[in-house]
This record gives sequence, structure tokens and C-alpha cells, in this order.
Amino acid sequence: MHTMNKLRASIAGASALVALGAAGAAVAQDVTLEYWVYSDFAQGDALALQQEFIKEFTEQHPGVTINITGKGDDDLTAGQVAGAASGDLPDVFMNAQSVGAQLVEVGALSNLYDQWMAMPQEFRDQFDESALAGCMPKPDELYCLPYTGFGSLLFRNLTVLEKAGIDTSTPPATWDDWFAQMQQVKDAGMYAIPDETLVFNSIAEIYATSGDSSTWGFNWEDRTTRIDPEIMTRVLQKFVDMAPLNSGTSRNDQATKDLFISDQLAFHTVGPWVNPTYEEAAQNSGLKYDFVLIPGDEAGKTGGIRSYEMIGVAPGENQQIAFEFAAFITEKAQMARWATLLARYNANAAAMADPEVAALPLIKVSVDAARGAMDVAAPYFVDSVPSCYNSVVIDYASATADGEYTPEEGAKEMIAELNDCLAE
Repeated sequence: MHTMNKLRASIAGASALVALGAAGAAVAQDVTLEYWVYSDFAQGDALALQQEFIKEFTEQHPGVTINITGKGDDDLTAGQVAGAASGDLPDVFMNAQSVGAQLVEVGALSNLYDQWMAMPQEFRDQFDESALAGCMPKPDELYCLPYTGFGSLLFRNLTVLEKAGIDTSTPPATWDDWFAQMQQVKDAGMYAIPDETLVFNSIAEIYATSGDSSTWGFNWEDRTTRIDPEIMTRVLQKFVDMAPLNSGTSRNDQATKDLFISDQLAFHTVGPWVNPTYEEAAQNSGLKYDFVLIPGDEAGKTGGIRSYEMIGVAPGENQQIAFEFAAFITEKAQMARWATLLARYNANAAAMADPEVAALPLIKVSVDAARGAMDVAAPYFVDSVPSCYNSVVIDYASATADGEYTPEEGAKEMIAELNDCLAE
């Protein structure tokens, strides 16, 4: 209760800060804002806190009503694209930065730069620099406010590792250490890891053990991939090496979580959203697990990906008050309460640095993970990524792991086809 009371005490100051940035704006009267959020933010404790944010904001803005609606990832994007075409957009909405360019192209997102610059420096300094940069394709364009985010973690089933004779007191420091443990798990008759070639994000997580953001993503000037052929060759060899050790399930499958919970799978590389499931299993069925950084090729380098969700504001007559609400819910006091409730990393760096928030184990490791991780599909907001791009990466990673190509051949063919995909 002490942490929540302390955070609530700063709400008045946060409201004043947002109001200061909006000084001179017309007072909103009898305005209804439609607010779309991720479906898991519209249920249970998360919904209750969202409703608390709404109540606090509307008390400071008489005449404003805010309707919150939860939608799945695909429904969010489809609804925002359709709404831009029909003129019936939600006023404030969540989505991933990775679909930002598409939403800009269809007219779903306002350029918030002038309103952003009108906010106090104290407010603007709160946000993670890399998350903020993702919203800004040009110096005078800002299409979102950074919101939640993640860095990939390595979830470890400690029971499986102990059965394989592995000392769990120290996480693996390098890829070689980690791969040796995978082999021990397989030798003990259990699965080491999901099939990391089945999903684009898991391929990216392993690529990051050797590469970084400078050799991943897109060169939009000449529409070519940034993927480095030597690094991709090395990574494809890792997929070949892991092929006999994996469970045949993907990073995102329910079956993967079931194998982990039932002590048949040692490692799961994924974001922190699986932790509530594993935490419940620890309480109810005795699962022993932890979460650590994904080790890279050298000690001190980490793998994994990072990405951020955003808050967008639609153009239209409600744009100003919608921006004020977006600024309110992304401000430190609210994001610190959000992090405390869900133990989830977010893009408000000031909230993440709050001592009581930073002491939460999942927050602490998530901050470190995001700091060392690779952007999943940067740069954002510049151009839409063709649907063929991700499928090409998956196809060649899977085919190489299955022995259809050598790693050198797979890397060469993948990059050539990615450049064709981007050029089209």
C-alpha cells in the first residue's frame, strides 16, 4: 500500500504538468472520447486501473466522457485503418510502433510535434530516448507517445535444468555456455528450447545474439535489408545446431507454455507477458522457474528484441483534448502505477527509475533486457513493411534448419529475396 499511496500522491502534480502543457487550449465541454486499448488491458486489474486513470482525468476536465474498448492486436490495426477510411476513428488508441507507418499512410495518426513541444521540458524528459525516437521519422514529426514495451527474456525451468545436472545459480554468460546447457538437457531426455525458426520474433531474438540494430531492419533510402550476410550465416548455423534439441512448437504456442509448466522444456525466449502464467503455475503446481537475460556471443552482450507499444491520437475536432488525455496516461505517475500493478516495463524512463518500481524483479531485468536488445523492425514510421518480408525470413530460416540450404546459401538467398520484396 505504501508504494501505491506514494504514487497516487503525485497525481495532482502530474495533472498540473499536463494542464500546463495544454495551456491556451479551449476548455472541452460535452466531449466523448473513444479510447481503444489492448484486450488484456480491458479486463481484471488492468481495466480497473485504466478506469481509475479515466476517472482522474475526467474529474479534471468537466464535460469529458471517455469510453474504453478492448481489442485484439489485429482488430486494433484493422479498426484503425477502416476508421481512417470512413472518418470514424477512435480518438485515442494503442498499437505497436511497428505498424505506425501504415497508420500514418492512411491518415489515422496526428502529427503531435507542436503539442509535444508545448509541453514542459520536465514532461518531455521522462521518456526513453529510443522509444521516443521510434515515434519521430523526421525532426518535426511525432506520431505517437511511447507507452508500454518489452525486452525479450530467457525464462528458465529450474527443475529441468537441475535434472540435467546444470548448476542454476549462475545464468549462462555466453551463447556457447547456453548451447552446452541445451545439449545437456537433450541428453537428459527433455526438450531444450522451442523451434526458434517458426516465428519472425524468435528468429530476431537469436539473430540479436550475434548482431544488433545496425545490421537488422531496413534501409528505406534504397529499399534494401540491413541484414548482414556474415552474421545471418552464423545465426542460421545456430538454428541448424538447435534443430535436434527443440520441441517442435513455436515461441508463441500454448503447447510451449504447457511443456514448460509440466517440466519438459528448459528454456523459453519470449516477452514478460508470459510471466503471469508461469507465476500462477508456480503457486498452484510447483513450477520452479526464473527469468534472465538472453546471452550473446560474448560475455556482456545480450540477445533478444525490444519493441514498444504507443498511444496514438486521431486527427479531428477532439484532437487537442485527446492529446491531453494521452499525455496524462503516459506521464510518470500513471506509468509507475501501471508498472507496479503489472510488473511490466514501459517507455517512461522516469517511472522505471523510481526506486520502488525499479526494485521489482521483472522490471529490473526487463530494463536491462531492453537496454541491450535489438529493435525488432526499426526504423519505424518511415514506410510500411511488405508482408513478404517476415515470411521470407521465416521460410529461409526454417529451410536452412531442415537442411535444404547450407547456412551460407540460406543467408545469401534470404537477403536477395528480401531485397526483391522491399523493392516491389
